[in-house]
Amino acid sequence: MSPGTTPSSTPTHSAEPGWHRVCRVADLEPMWGEAALIEGTQIALVRLQGETVHAVSQWDPYAGANVMSRGIVGSKAGRPTLASPIHKQPYDLATGRCLSDEALQLKSYPVRVEAGFVEVKV
Repeated sequence: MSPGTTPSSTPTHSAEPGWHRVCRVADLEPMWGEAALIEGTQIALVRLQGETVHAVSQWDPYAGANVMSRGIVGSKAGRPTLASPIHKQPYDLATGRCLSDEALQLKSYPVRVEAGFVEVKV
């Protein structure tokens, strides 16, 4: 992110019900996570190269902490992943499925980029 900018902790509603404008896509650094608060739900936003953005739960189910936005962005078998910053379990960014422990799952949220803004459906 640019110095002095953060995703909004009080995002505005999009024109469509359920969608929330969070930040400008340009505010998100590629291959890095950022946290956002949408209607009381903590979300980890991860921008890949270009304007591809994923949103998953900020809650790390193994560590029991809201830390996923500080995870390690990577890939496994051609799928983009986010690894827990604490115990390193890799999660598929598209599905939230843990690739090392079938019992673990992150909630994933629909994301779109509209007119340069990231919108998440909660």
